[in-house]
Amino acid sequence: MGKAMWTAALAGGAAVALTGVAAVPAGAVEGGVSFSRVTVNGGKPIVVGVKDEIEVPASFRMTTKLKSRYGPMLYPYRGKLVGGDALYSVIITSDCIVVDKAKGICDFKESLSIDPTHIDFGNEDAGTWRTAAQIFFDGGAYDTDDLNLPVQVKRATRVTVDASPEPVAAGKTITVTGRVTRANWDTHTYQGYANRTVSLQFKAAGASSYKTVKKATSGKTGGLRATVKATVPGTWRWTYYGNSTAGAKSSSGDYVALR
Repeated sequence: MGKAMWTAALAGGAAVALTGVAAVPAGAVEGGVSFSRVTVNGGKPIVVGVKDEIEVPASFRMTTKLKSRYGPMLYPYRGKLVGGDALYSVIITSDCIVVDKAKGICDFKESLSIDPTHIDFGNEDAGTWRTAAQIFFDGGAYDTDDLNLPVQVKRATRVTVDASPEPVAAGKTITVTGRVTRANWDTHTYQGYANRTVSLQFKAAGASSYKTVKKATSGKTGGLRATVKATVPGTWRWTYYGNSTAGAKSSSGDYVALR
């Protein structure tokens, strides 16, 4: 993303069209601006599905005495800091929350949107991105900084569960099945995720948390299957803990009563 036309709605609510970070005004100026206290999505991975545009919260502090024309804004990027790929469809930045007017210190809050249905967004975009900050000044000058903050962008996963028979006699065997699928950003569908280690977890009736009972490896179409003995009533679920390009996810719970 960021290789086509995007919109950034900036402080004061003004909207301006940008061509990712490839729009390079004349008179570029680096320096005179510093960014700190940067957070993107609360430090958690950005997990994206196949259809719904997601909004990623961010916040930062900027210090400058230069007069800005629009900005500032944060965004994930890859490749070159200026002219590389930028990952956003819309950015909304708050007005300055004044910390120290004399020193030009402001705090900002931001909402960054990512649209998985955009033509430039695909499976190759999963993985590690870096974080850039950019601000434009009067006269066409601008500042773009690498903030030394990696951001993980991951394909969403889904997990289902079914435990049977239910109810079951105490001490008898039940079979817990399910399926783990992963978002395909090229086809905008969820597809079976094979050869994944997925944890079968159980929460006894009255308990407050799940415990892992055993693990299973998903089949060619993402199928899961395990057999266990039912000794007490409770709820079963599958949990996939994710990897560098796929998000973590737990299924809903399936309660099994004893008779």
